Amino acid sequence: MFDLDFILTSLGFILPVILVLIIITQGYVKAPPDHAYIISGLRKQPRVLIGRAGIKIPFFEQLDKLYLGQITVDIKTDEYIPTNDFINVMVDAVAKIRVADDDERMKLAMRNFLNKEPANIAADLQDSLQGNMREIIGTLTLRAINTDRDSFSDQVMIKASKDMEKLGIDILSCNIQNVTDEHGLIQDLGMDNTSKIRKDASIAKAEAERDIAIAQAAADNAANDARVAAETEIAQKNNELAIKKAELQKASDTKKAEADAAYEIQKQEQQKTIQTATVNAQIARAEREAELRKQEVLVQQQALEAEVNKKADADRYAIEQAAAAGLTRRQREAEAKKYEQEQEALAKKAQADAEQYEREKDAEAQKAIAEAQKYSMVQEAEGIRAKGEAEAAAIRAKALAEAEGMEKKAEAYQKYNKAAMAEMMIQVLPDIAGKIAEPLSQIDKITIIGGSGHDSDNGVGAIAGNVPVVMAKLFESMKETTGVDLAEIMKADTYDAKVNRNVNLTGAPDIILGSGQNNAKPNPDTDNIQP
Repeated sequence: MFDLDFILTSLGFILPVILVLIIITQGYVKAPPDHAYIISGLRKQPRVLIGRAGIKIPFFEQLDKLYLGQITVDIKTDEYIPTNDFINVMVDAVAKIRVADDDERMKLAMRNFLNKEPANIAADLQDSLQGNMREIIGTLTLRAINTDRDSFSDQVMIKASKDMEKLGIDILSCNIQNVTDEHGLIQDLGMDNTSKIRKDASIAKAEAERDIAIAQAAADNAANDARVAAETEIAQKNNELAIKKAELQKASDTKKAEADAAYEIQKQEQQKTIQTATVNAQIARAEREAELRKQEVLVQQQALEAEVNKKADADRYAIEQAAAAGLTRRQREAEAKKYEQEQEALAKKAQADAEQYEREKDAEAQKAIAEAQKYSMVQEAEGIRAKGEAEAAAIRAKALAEAEGMEKKAEAYQKYNKAAMAEMMIQVLPDIAGKIAEPLSQIDKITIIGGSGHDSDNGVGAIAGNVPVVMAKLFESMKETTGVDLAEIMKADTYDAKVNRNVNLTGAPDIILGSGQNNAKPNPDTDNIQP
């Protein structure tokens, strides 16, 4: 049977060891120099690891990251900004930033940029930096922006540093890349400066050519004097040189004769020395060969001893290397397992971040779609309201115009008297007569039975007489309806009217009676007009 005390003792020793190993393998973290690892959860203040390792207690502490490297932010203006002299310019600049090193501002950076990529940090800071650059542009002139870009960059950095300190960010540099204006004034300033530079260069060139000509003349004069003096001195030196050469040749010949004699004596001495050295060398070589053979015997003996010792050392070294290789293999397996677990945790976290980011973007997209739909509906409602108002105004104007026309027409009808009505009826009489006679034009062939050829009231006359009868009945109907007697009005121009001057023109307008200039107008107080 197993000893219970031994088992409990073993478990009490093994469990803490296993727990420590789990904490080390699962919670060991190592921060690179360009990242700050923030461990929080159990302590009041989080631990910050930069370029060193630490232990995170699994399930109780959380690991977050903060990028500390240099970040490039493009702060190009999206539109033209007016300068102090009211010239619209567009500026393209690049700023280099990073998270501050001190603890207080790093805490601010943790609150704002924890677990964010450099591109996201740059995007968050871009609007603030652009706003600071816009403010500085409004205080400078176009010439100052172009000629003193270092000062412009320094002012932008000073302005932006106040806002960046609140976010825990340091601005390392700000460089102005390009400045363009809306109407090409920079190019015009460049052309103006080019013209001034060309003018100054032409004047300087002319002055330089004048100074060169003066200096050239003086130099030619001095060169002529120097040449004469130099040629004279050269002739004197050549004479002295010839004398010196003769003296040196004499001394050289003497020295050469002495050297030849000394060379022969030296040569004989050297030959004697060489012979002596040759004999001594042969003796020394024989001694060295004997010594060499002794050394070869010693070497062979030492080689045998070394071979035995070397084999024993090799066996011991192989055992040590096998043990070290096993230890190294186990260490590498543990490190590989740990790295695999870290990568798996990072992958899960990255997937969760990506899902969260995707949900946020979907929400933003839905919000943008809703706002677009709301704006479209508002615009559509505005259009419908404007269209309704326009249609209502058109209907109101049309109704007013029709009412005004009806009112005018009523006033006109009120002003009409019987004379106007008679004139209107007289105008339509030809059309009425044509309509009455229209059936006769449709008769192609007619056969008349009865009646004699000399009787005026035969069949043809009866048919043709229908038209006057119908017209007479029509006049009677108009007289009964309107009170206007068209028959009397038409008699106004007959022979009886001209001779007797007896025409009843009740309510008729001005009628010309007779010929010539005799015009008679109706009397409103009587119906009969007497001459």
